[in-house]
Amino acid sequence: MTQGFGLSAAARAALLQRLSRRRGEEAGAPPPETPGRDLATLPGLREIEMVREAGAALGLENPYFRPHEGVAGGRSVIEGRDCLNFASYNYLGLNGDPRIAAAAKAAIDRHGVSASASRLASGERPVHGALEAALAAHYGADACLCFVSGHATNVTVIGQILGPRDLILHDQLIHNSVAEGARLSGARRIAFPHNDWQAAGRELAAQRARHGRALLVVEGHYSMDGDAPDLARFAALARQHDALLMVDEAHALGVLGATGRGSFEHCGVPPDAVDIWMGTLSKTLSACGGYIAARQPLVDLLRHAAPGFVYSVGLAPPLAAAALESLRVLQAEPWRVARLQANAALFLRLAREAGFDTGGSAGLGIVPVILGSSVAAARLAAALFAAGINVQPILFPVVPEGSARLRFFLSAEHTEPELRATVAALAAARDGAAPARVA
Repeated sequence: MTQGFGLSAAARAALLQRLSRRRGEEAGAPPPETPGRDLATLPGLREIEMVREAGAALGLENPYFRPHEGVAGGRSVIEGRDCLNFASYNYLGLNGDPRIAAAAKAAIDRHGVSASASRLASGERPVHGALEAALAAHYGADACLCFVSGHATNVTVIGQILGPRDLILHDQLIHNSVAEGARLSGARRIAFPHNDWQAAGRELAAQRARHGRALLVVEGHYSMDGDAPDLARFAALARQHDALLMVDEAHALGVLGATGRGSFEHCGVPPDAVDIWMGTLSKTLSACGGYIAARQPLVDLLRHAAPGFVYSVGLAPPLAAAALESLRVLQAEPWRVARLQANAALFLRLAREAGFDTGGSAGLGIVPVILGSSVAAARLAAALFAAGINVQPILFPVVPEGSARLRFFLSAEHTEPELRATVAALAAARDGAAPARVA
């Protein structure tokens, strides 16, 4: 049986012993802290150190936190080397587009870099209202509210609208931000098997009468697996059981649907079948932040009561302007969506033909290559980086050991020769050969 980073229990224990000895042998180490002040015993820190030590023992360079020296699009410059880049959410190639940069610069010239305080406390900028109106129109919603962080959007919204008497039912692969929001709310939280609407229906039937409100939460496009739910089924369940349906569109906007409108376009569902549309500004919209598009009473409540909005600085004007211009370009240039989807479909087909496990990926923007052990994933990522291909390994404990993977984010900027060269390099590395350097 394997544990952490693909190591046996014995190997893991040996690594922990080695860490303990190293701490004891460090020259000039300060005297030990009292238990309450010893930060070295913080929960999770020992596991992080163990994984780092395991990587060093296996001769694997840490693949995380590498500095990009320019715009991270289909290509990027990392540590002075030009690389093919599959580790950024720049799905439509808008980050770095001169029109988006010009909109952000104009907002800086007009409003400065920061909103400087909470929008409730000190007022807002016209670009905030313009962005929110455009997003509300995109979803056919009454209103929209933007937050400074996508993660904080889910945490503060779910934490605000539900309480201990309520029920939250979510996909077992839901994003951490939803789980944290549920924890903050104190509501009863139940996870159902991934994309299993029938299991969700059974849970709602069994639990709904015991709770005040019920919130059913799914993602429009799952970032670890690249698949999508049957949105019509989940919408019908929410109506049948008097529940609210919330859809996290972080990776769906600009990726799903013929024109990139998102999961409702992809599934042929009217947008008003969903009660709460949540999304982020940091992916297709090439900015930073999150948003909620919904009926007016909910948005009014959040605007005046959600802690992550009321007690937080407002979205920076240049980010709001960049997101607004990105949304305009998305709507005006659907060829970008078509190119992204064609690239993802080609990459998915090539990877499967080469014998790789790509799970349930729909080949729309995200394609995982599931390798099993964290060691195998880290080694292949290192081999690819040496060949000029940047892709991040997703390792234990982010995913369960046995499902470690390389996660490829496709972009409209990638070309067919680049995609073919990448899959060829991936297959060579798997088979023990050194991949050819990708030009």
